[in-house]
Amino acid sequence: MNILWIAAGGALGAVSRYWVATSVFTWAGKPFPYGTLSVNLLGSLVIGMAYVWLVQQEWGSEHHKHLVMVGFLGAFTTFSTFSLESVGMLEQQRWTAAFAYIFSSLIGCMLATVVGMWLARQLSSAG
Repeated sequence: MNILWIAAGGALGAVSRYWVATSVFTWAGKPFPYGTLSVNLLGSLVIGMAYVWLVQQEWGSEHHKHLVMVGFLGAFTTFSTFSLESVGMLEQQRWTAAFAYIFSSLIGCMLATVVGMWLARQLSSAG
């Protein structure tokens, strides 16, 4: 049964990733991978919140963890694409863009996870 929850979440995550990344690329253009960066930052924020609510506070069931954290966020976040894009920029000797992208992705996603965890705790205590 867990496989079905993961598959359902994965389908939703993949479609959501495509929608968000395409929307950002349409808005910001493609000279810099803003779409992938946006997906990774948003995914990191959401996984921070999901971790607090689903793991630490044990809201929901194991099915919810599989649906959201493994399925949806596994398909939604794009760190493998991040790696490929980073290597591509390095191979093109676009040093400034590559290091700006790597730094903002790594530090930004870690900060977004912390903010997501903090936000989930604040919302939990307010309700």
